[in-house]
Amino acid sequence: MGMVPQEAPESAQCPSPSLASPSAKDVLRRKHKRKSRQHQRFMARKALLQEQGLLSPRPAPGPSPLPMLPGAPPGAKATSSARQHPRAESGGAGCSRKPAPRDSAGPLPSKCVAIDCEMVGTGPRGRVSELARCSVVSYHGEVLYDKYVRPEMPIVDYRTRWSGITRQHMRKAIPFQVAQKEILKLLKGKVVVGHALHNDFQALKYIHPRGQTRDTTSVPSLLSQPGLHVRNRVSLKDLALQLLHKKIQVGQHGHSSVEDAVTAMELYRLVEVQWEQQVASSLRAPPEDREPDSGTDMEQYMEDQYWPEDLAQGTSGGMGEAPGRRE
Repeated sequence: MGMVPQEAPESAQCPSPSLASPSAKDVLRRKHKRKSRQHQRFMARKALLQEQGLLSPRPAPGPSPLPMLPGAPPGAKATSSARQHPRAESGGAGCSRKPAPRDSAGPLPSKCVAIDCEMVGTGPRGRVSELARCSVVSYHGEVLYDKYVRPEMPIVDYRTRWSGITRQHMRKAIPFQVAQKEILKLLKGKVVVGHALHNDFQALKYIHPRGQTRDTTSVPSLLSQPGLHVRNRVSLKDLALQLLHKKIQVGQHGHSSVEDAVTAMELYRLVEVQWEQQVASSLRAPPEDREPDSGTDMEQYMEDQYWPEDLAQGTSGGMGEAPGRRE
């Protein structure tokens, strides 16, 4: 009779782990569905560009064909391939759940990040650009870093119309030296994607290896489409609208560095295969045949089309120290 009341509390505790287990599974299932939908949207955009002739489809990379053995029957090689890839011709739903195979020339997703910085004006007339916010996202668009940064000099112009930075943001900002150390730790050894990256690196007081830099201002030339209406240095906003069919940098609250970094990564993934093949071939070329590094060509960004109208009018007499500005 004494055993019954002792067993009751133990049985009452049993449902707790069983209730927690389905909840964890639900979280994982929702996360998987969310990533699947994101991948489906990306593939749909890529297919649309292929239909419009803006992006040439490429066969999925696979193993090299097996050599034909002397005296072997004609079907021997096909049988070996089918044994290695039993689902290659099935076309079932299982294949659509996984991303397309990656090109071996490109970096691994874990070694690829996108960055975007927002700057404010310091120094005389606020014409010196200093870092005020930095965002870093992963290959899949997950936010790895997003912090406000206190410039080393007093802020003269918040440039809120473009930067989105206000005085209130500086209350929770961290010192530049601290932010710089945290950000460079994330960038070290990674392929860094961004738009007009020289502005971001200049604000960080940092130089990233050219071979590990992917500036999305090069995307139009990779597409090689004369009908694509872009300038020599097209804005991120225009690229997003024309190639991704999405609107960014809307409203009157300035840019979002997270949104811009995610968009840059989406553009990179759109032409990743072509880009990495081009990088690989340029590395194999003799040094005298390699193209100059256009990512460090800052003179073109001094043109009025890349400046806010009020700043362009105020600096028509001389260039001075131009604010790092990117659309």
